[in-house]
Amino acid sequence: MLVLAFDTATEVATSALVLDGRVLGERTGSARALLGDVDDLFASAGAAPADLDALVVGTGPGSFTSTRMGLAFARGLGLALGIPGAGVSTLDALAAGQPGAIPVIDARRQEVFVAGPRAVSPDDLDLEPGALCIGSGAVRYRATLERHGAVVPPDEDERHVPHARLHASFAGEYADVERIEPIYVRAPDAEVPRT
Repeated sequence: MLVLAFDTATEVATSALVLDGRVLGERTGSARALLGDVDDLFASAGAAPADLDALVVGTGPGSFTSTRMGLAFARGLGLALGIPGAGVSTLDALAAGQPGAIPVIDARRQEVFVAGPRAVSPDDLDLEPGALCIGSGAVRYRATLERHGAVVPPDEDERHVPHARLHASFAGEYADVERIEPIYVRAPDAEVPRT
């Protein structure tokens, strides 16, 4: 089964092409570069979108706009090709990359997204001494987390990235792509003005 997996919820967007559990290629970049990265994956693997059997998309939590971009791409591609998809939590994908670690995603507004999912101040995390924290929130709030006894790998460590190959490895049941829902922990920053 050929699966295209991608996640655009954090500052580092990832995409991977996976055939029967074997990673044919993986890219990291930005959400804006996703289409180009996916095109490169197909070219490198000698495959085409019509060869796909399914999609897996990261559902957040993370940036509202970036998460929506990923879901829109998944829905558009899935509907155009008539293939099913699955959604995977970005927090779950991070955790899969380092079992036992605590995934922490930057939520802006001086908060982080953590398991639950929920948005909290980094100071309000209840961490055991020596707890390993990974993700964009762990990098941004390194000093705070380390002050609370956590261990945060160096900024450039790959464990901070929600790799798309991990999404593909534990996607649940595939279904209609229109049924995949984003994980929004709070309301978006932008609001429609009331007149």
